[in-house]
Amino acid sequence: MFKRVMVAVVGLPLLILILGWAPSWATMLLLAAMCAIGAWELMRAAAGEKGKTLIPLTVLAAALVPVCVYLEESIANAELAAMMGESIAHAALTALPELPFVGLLGAVFIFVAFALAIHRYDEERGIPFAAVTCAIFAGLVFPLMLSCLLRLRMMPAIGMLNVFLPLAISFGSDTFALFAGMLCGKHKLAPKVSPKKTVEGAIGGLIGGMFGMAVMMFVGAAVISDAYLGPREVVLFGVIGSAISQIGDLSFSVIKREFGVKDYGNLLPGHGGILDRFDSVTFAAPAVWLTLQLTVYCF
Repeated sequence: MFKRVMVAVVGLPLLILILGWAPSWATMLLLAAMCAIGAWELMRAAAGEKGKTLIPLTVLAAALVPVCVYLEESIANAELAAMMGESIAHAALTALPELPFVGLLGAVFIFVAFALAIHRYDEERGIPFAAVTCAIFAGLVFPLMLSCLLRLRMMPAIGMLNVFLPLAISFGSDTFALFAGMLCGKHKLAPKVSPKKTVEGAIGGLIGGMFGMAVMMFVGAAVISDAYLGPREVVLFGVIGSAISQIGDLSFSVIKREFGVKDYGNLLPGHGGILDRFDSVTFAAPAVWLTLQLTVYCF
């Protein structure tokens, strides 16, 4: 517990500084590193001995996903600013074509991965299909989900606040679930997947998600000197976001159980690896981004 607290004390202010104060490219660099490490952790855990050939390619693809997302969002924001007659910080971006950079990266990565599998298709060095699909998840799907933090950060006007929504929901949910489970936990939630998780802890997690959103409501109002979120958004995002983040936690636990892995890594003492700490955020980030896209930013 002491190590968990110390990592949080050191890491949380640094995370706030990079995501909320530094330019958006700093968020891109942070996520590129996190995606690369997470991809390596997942491949090491689940790809098997014959899948090790794909690790360098998968790590490279994972690191490039946030870069591609950054290019897409930067071009879109620059063109939006030009349409509204606002000054453009990076005017040269408007000259770049609106290419689906992530889609192009994904197509090239999948092509190369299968090309390697075809080339090595023999009894001794063959790359199993399971390893290829693991590489696709680790090199594309997981980074795309986590890179929704970057999409949130680069949203017009209040992106520096939006990026913290999935973090507030996930961390609030994780913390409340932990203590609710310790104090009141009696009924197992998914004993074969995560023996320590309880129904009572999950309910506490829902309350924690709403608490995290309530904190963001007050912080956001103080930062922009105006209403940021209302009670309806606090409940909606808090409950749904917490439920999805808990599913994310259990989803990565399923992988660990299947392959007999205790932790994905030891980069963060007391927490494990990147995937151990940001498993719930990986699921919450796309849910929050998509909800905002369909409600606030669609008009």
